[in-house]
Amino acid sequence: MLIRHLVEDGVLHLALLRDLDVPSRAAAVLQIETLLLAHRPRLVRMQLPTADPSPASLSALARARRMCEGLGIPLTVVGPAPVVGPAPAVGSPGAA
Repeated sequence: MLIRHLVEDGVLHLALLRDLDVPSRAAAVLQIETLLLAHRPRLVRMQLPTADPSPASLSALARARRMCEGLGIPLTVVGPAPVVGPAPAVGSPGAA
């Protein structure tokens, strides 16, 4: 699986699960197109897997942008989710 998705309040949340290479780009774009046509969201939010995406990931983003434009759907793009370390133990320095 290349893409995780969730539809919430008319927003299609897409997340690339890994940085794409050339062979996986076409499959990811097909998945995005299928999700756009199936759900017809009012907004698409796409999360990239890395802060420095591969050319294939950027190409998939460009294709998604063109598809959204063609359907009149706004697209927002966000970077990867920050990695959060474990919470400090109670009573240790830095704990509240």
